[in-house]
Formats: sequence, structure tokens, C-alpha cells
Amino acid sequence: MYKFFVEPSQIQDKRIVITGSDVNHIKNVLRMRIGEEISISNGIDNREYRCGIEEYTDQEVICRLRFVKEDGVELPAQIYLFQALPKADKMELIIQKAIELGAYKVIPVAAKRCVVKLDDKKASAKVSRWQGIAEAAAKQSKRGVIPEVHSVMSMREAIEYARDMNVKLIPYELAEDMGRTKSAIDAVGPGDKIAVFIGPEGGFEESEIQAAIEAGIEPVTLGRRILRTETAGLTVLSWLMYQLES
Repeated sequence: MYKFFVEPSQIQDKRIVITGSDVNHIKNVLRMRIGEEISISNGIDNREYRCGIEEYTDQEVICRLRFVKEDGVELPAQIYLFQALPKADKMELIIQKAIELGAYKVIPVAAKRCVVKLDDKKASAKVSRWQGIAEAAAKQSKRGVIPEVHSVMSMREAIEYARDMNVKLIPYELAEDMGRTKSAIDAVGPGDKIAVFIGPEGGFEESEIQAAIEAGIEPVTLGRRILRTETAGLTVLSWLMYQLES
């Protein structure tokens, strides 16, 4: 079943109006017929609105609400992925898969060893594109919300942003003791705000790790192998998803 997002104001009692680019997609790409059922979310709460297509106009798809599912698909905790800017287009893959795995927000981080350097104009354009990828991934995975891709932060800003979160992890190649990592994952529960910091291809500088530790962020190992930046975050997110949903 296809899923679409609308603004809360577009849900009017039993009438739901879809506008924008989704109209062409539904009418001319998917070629959906009157009466076919689709899934709608307002992108804020965890409800899924099931409705049938009732009418097409030039700029709207008008739907009739059939029922509401209250038990949505969101994780019972909020995971914030602080991802250092990787090379090439790896960020697009990271965002897509992080959203599928349940990340609540993705924060790009300009760490010291990042090869990619973005000025304000380029960063704004990139974030806009990444947000579109997040929305598409949220639709594909039937998410109840559209996770935000935040504007690019420095490492100092990212550490400060995460300061009040109650679980803060930073995979680090010099960290040891897989049992400690397991204990940190096992301790995660519903209602937690979880920060996961992932370094760039060259890893975090020692000074960045030290600043993170001083802010209460716990270094953890992901095992004996060195993982690529696009693998490390998805590994942690997979572990957290399993812990929170099992």
C-alpha cells in the first residue's frame, strides 16, 4: 500500500485532501483508481489514516477516511544520528537507511577530518536534497513521521546539542570491551533520547573524542573490524532498533 504525507490542516474530519507533487504521482505515475486505498500520515503523530480515493481535481486528490490505526510504526525512543560528513554521495545512502531503521533525526557534522567542506550556500542546498531523501525513505518504510535532516553543525555544536540526551554513544576504533557496548545497548529503553556520533572516513581526532567524553558521551567498540563510516551508524541503529522492539 502506498503512503503519503500531508499537513495536519489537510485532514478535515473524514475528508483528506492531497496537494502538491503527490497529485501527479498518484494520478499519472501510479495511475490509482477511484476507490483504491492509500495510507496517510500528518508527519507529526504516530497515527496512520487509511482512506479511499474519492475524487480527482486538477490540483488535488480528495480522499475519504475509512479508519485510523493508532499503533504506528515509530520506535518508542528518539535516536539522533550525528553523522560526520562523508565523501561523495555516501550521505544520501546513510540518510535513506537511517530513516528506514527508525532514526528520529539526522544531524550532519563537519568534523575536523571531513574531506567534504561545505560553505553556507552549498550546505543549504545539500540539506534540502537530503530532506527530500528522508521524506522518500519515510514513505517507503511507512514511517509515521518525516524525520528532520538538521542543518550542518560543527563537532562542538553537535556535542552541545546532545548534552541533555540521556544516552550518548560514540563508536571509536581505540575503544575496547564489547561487553561494555552490549551493556550500553541493553540499557536503552522507551522514552530515551539517544545520541549516536559517527566519525568521517579518517575517524574523529583525539581532541574531538576527548571533548565528547568530557560531555558524557561514552566511547564504544563495534567489534574487531574497522567499519566504514556508512556502515558504522547503520550497525548501531540496527542494534538499537532490535533492543527497542524486542
